[in-house]
Amino acid sequence: MTETRIGYSTSQIALHWIIAALVLFQLFFGESMTTVVDAAEDGAAVSSADQALGSAHYWIGISTLALVLIRLLMRVVSGAPEPAESGPGWMRIAARGSHGLFYLLLLLTPIVGLLAFYIGDPWGDIHSLNKPVFVVLISVHAVAALFHQYWLRDGTLKRMLSPGRQAGPSRL
Repeated sequence: MTETRIGYSTSQIALHWIIAALVLFQLFFGESMTTVVDAAEDGAAVSSADQALGSAHYWIGISTLALVLIRLLMRVVSGAPEPAESGPGWMRIAARGSHGLFYLLLLLTPIVGLLAFYIGDPWGDIHSLNKPVFVVLISVHAVAALFHQYWLRDGTLKRMLSPGRQAGPSRL
């Protein structure tokens, strides 16, 4: 007998939204790190705002990496609910692929950023390439969540907004 997860736990939901907020911060304010690095290479002064945002970019990147590792560990230990059964098979494949790409980017982007900070190019250029990929992936993810919520009405979005429960024991 096993238990089936109906929705995500409170911790999984909290990590999802905290990581999302951190990534959005990085996307909006990450250019300050480029300004700081370029100024350091040129021996130029940098504004205190850029210095603060550059430092925040560094620490938020490390925090994001740590939280993603925790989230992956929780996923291995606690599992995740089965995807909604509504929609064609290609949607489930696309969802699985996009979530895999998210995890890959969420792990590799901070690591490559650290390589860029401590080693330099070409890591900085590679790190910068992830920004448009994140923007597209986040946009597709948000549109898909809204599509599930308002077109398919399958409860997918609700599972990331309120904790689910575990169904009672079931026989396999």
